[in-house]
Amino acid sequence: MQQTIKIQSPAFTAQSYALFTALLIVDSFHYIFARLLLPHIHPTASAFLVLAVATVQVIAYAAIRRELRWQPARAHFWFFASIGFLIAASTVLSYLSIAYIDPGTASMLGKTGIVFSLLLSVLWLRERLSRVQVIGAVVAVTGAVTISFHPGAVTQWGALLILTSTFFYALHAAIVKRYGDDMNFLDFFVFRLLSTTIFLFFFALGGGHLHWPNSETWLLLLLAGTVDVVISRTLYYKTLRLFPMSIHTIILMLSPVVAIAVSLLLFGEFPGVQDLIGGALVLIGVFVVNRARV
Repeated sequence: MQQTIKIQSPAFTAQSYALFTALLIVDSFHYIFARLLLPHIHPTASAFLVLAVATVQVIAYAAIRRELRWQPARAHFWFFASIGFLIAASTVLSYLSIAYIDPGTASMLGKTGIVFSLLLSVLWLRERLSRVQVIGAVVAVTGAVTISFHPGAVTQWGALLILTSTFFYALHAAIVKRYGDDMNFLDFFVFRLLSTTIFLFFFALGGGHLHWPNSETWLLLLLAGTVDVVISRTLYYKTLRLFPMSIHTIILMLSPVVAIAVSLLLFGEFPGVQDLIGGALVLIGVFVVNRARV
């Protein structure tokens, strides 16, 4: 006999509203920071230094709390090596994409990660899709194709970089879901950041892009590492514990709206008509996929 699981409705308290408002703001700034850093430093180097700043902060926090343990890194070496490479590749590609595509469109296209996660859950984790989820995935993919199909335009190259970046990040999430669910969060977060930073260092070194930034660039790097990694991911996991994953993801679909508004304010950049149509299809498809999970 099939057991029916009742999902308890989350309590929308003043605290949860405040946390989600803060998360929406910082979550929307990933591509904004990449765009702000672009004139100052090569994207590969900026990706490395942003993660390095965050890694130092989190390791210092764990050390102060006397919770910094190296044994998990040795015990789960290949796990951290795998996700570190995937996150590093994803981060570099997302930073590179901003040279070709505006942050608002990038943020909308980045939501296709839900579709990649869905496909990986079917092909690797052996989960099953409902008909509604299939329809939502098709709509989202149609939106991604709409954004990506700019023959002869640099936008097409930027969109392809983001789609590849999003796939790598979704693959890392599937690995974490399968092998890292039971790991202590601080242990996981420390070595997730450290392994990613090590790979980013070799990417930047191999590309010949490692140069000491000036003081203005360092201020941006410190701000990006603190806000886009440390604060953003802390709020992400905090709110994830307060809400079911489906509702959590649906609310975060508002982040591209914030990214578009900030991009217009800071850079005077706004998605074109084709990008807006494609982005709307992506968001609608992701919404349908996640509503089907509830």
